[in-house]
Amino acid sequence: MIDRYSTPEMKVLWSEAHKYRTWLELELSATEAWEALGDVPAGTTQRIRSSLIGKELDEAFANRVAEIEEITKHDIVAFTRALTERIGEDAKYIHLGLTSTDVVDSAQNLILRESLNLLIQDVQSLAQVVKEKAVTYKHTPCIGRTHGIHAEPMTFGLKFLNFYAALERDLERLERAKSAISVIMLSGSVGTYAHVPPEIEERVAVSLNMSVDKVSNQTVARDRHAEVLSAIAVLGTSLERVAVEIRHLQRTEVREAQEGFSKGQTGSSSMPHKKNPIATENITGAARLLRSNLQAALENVCLWHERDISHSSVERIILPDSTMLASYATKRLTKVVKNLLVYPENMQKNLDALNGLIYSQRVLHKLIDKGMMREAAYELVQRNSLKSWEDQTPLLNLIQNDPTNPLNNEELDAAFDTAWYLRYVDAIYARFGL
Repeated sequence: MIDRYSTPEMKVLWSEAHKYRTWLELELSATEAWEALGDVPAGTTQRIRSSLIGKELDEAFANRVAEIEEITKHDIVAFTRALTERIGEDAKYIHLGLTSTDVVDSAQNLILRESLNLLIQDVQSLAQVVKEKAVTYKHTPCIGRTHGIHAEPMTFGLKFLNFYAALERDLERLERAKSAISVIMLSGSVGTYAHVPPEIEERVAVSLNMSVDKVSNQTVARDRHAEVLSAIAVLGTSLERVAVEIRHLQRTEVREAQEGFSKGQTGSSSMPHKKNPIATENITGAARLLRSNLQAALENVCLWHERDISHSSVERIILPDSTMLASYATKRLTKVVKNLLVYPENMQKNLDALNGLIYSQRVLHKLIDKGMMREAAYELVQRNSLKSWEDQTPLLNLIQNDPTNPLNNEELDAAFDTAWYLRYVDAIYARFGL
């Protein structure tokens, strides 16, 4: 697992000890439901809980389960036997009517819900710092690029407003995925409730603030897990989108923004001058892993008949790894954005780099407004634009001196005004309440 990159909170959620604590909570909730139906003596659940005081399901318990599993080759059997060693006589009421997958799937969904809650908090924190950058640079002019080529003026803040909007959508997707996975299933072998009535499942769902899976066949359908991994993979692409933009802007020839460079940091073992975008490159790599894990989750959806366990070994890796890695990448990008170095003076240099070519469309429209046919106006502007490319001559001068140009100097000056391109920026921000 990729736990070395995870926060302590996320590591705990995917630890063996926490898994067993979650299994226990599910088992005890079921025992309590049996009590309510009169099939288990009253007070049993509370007596079990009391007997476990000072005998928490910690790492030592997890090790004991592992020892027993070496013999049983079955995780739930090993768990219940290790639990019996701690509980004693009342352990006979644990796992009543249930099958292994009831516990494993339902508990795993509980852990996924907890993990998604942490990830959602991480994304909310990132969205906040991205929004702050959007506001700070709301009116900072920069060149917009299409196909990597200078296009027309925009603002640096608009880049981040676009990122912020994507993160808002990511939060919506994560919330939907959390809702999809927040189900439990206690339906017994092949999902018929033959050994455990539906009321047990309903009571446990209420006690754990989960929903009941409307129908199951001894497993929770894996399209739910694929939805979770899909939301996480799309989040990864959003993180990568920001990362790739920063990487491009940090290139020496552009240098409009760059990752912060801390005291004592080095960029190369051989070239002392280097400042490399290592954090954002790392985030790009993380996004690739998240997308590949989604592919594995999609492969898990189709199982044999009512159940097989071909998905189980996959999920032991992709579920903790994806939630941990997404959390790590989100936190790392939050730090990058917060400490981002921004160079408005270089943005202005890049705006001016093409000698006014970026205003060609505005000149085109001015000529059409003046009465020229579009084809003739386009030919005039393109002819002079190509000459500007070749000779490094300001486009404004070339248009002024073109004998077919009908525009006066005042009209041409207006066509080369950066502010005109940015006049609706406030209206765009208003859609976000900014």
